[in-house]
Amino acid sequence: MVVAKPTMSVFEAAVAMREKGVGSVVIEEKGQLAGIFTERDLLNRVVAAGKNPEKTALSDVMTKDVMGLEGDKPLLHALHLMHQNAFRHVPVLENGRPIGMVSARDALGIEWQQFQREVKLADDIAEILA
Repeated sequence: MVVAKPTMSVFEAAVAMREKGVGSVVIEEKGQLAGIFTERDLLNRVVAAGKNPEKTALSDVMTKDVMGLEGDKPLLHALHLMHQNAFRHVPVLENGRPIGMVSARDALGIEWQQFQREVKLADDIAEILA
């Protein structure tokens, strides 16, 4: 999980996302969840909007009023939130403070890993047959 302050630049957040291999940044202010910034936000609110990532603060492009999930809730609850609200990331909270993140990719778990193996196998077979 990448946690950032609202003043962090989009560029810095994108670098942190790449380094950690995650698709979102949780924005924390005064120990509480303030927002979330995702790869989709980067694409739609920054790149497609013509904003300079080095000069744009996360606070200007993050999603505010984010629905989080207390850490004692089951994974199924996170999946339900994702499905009902059409988002891919749910911050996990402890008394309003972000302590983790559940992503759609995480939720797929073993099924996602199996899919990746099958795609790799198909690519390998295609190379052999080429």
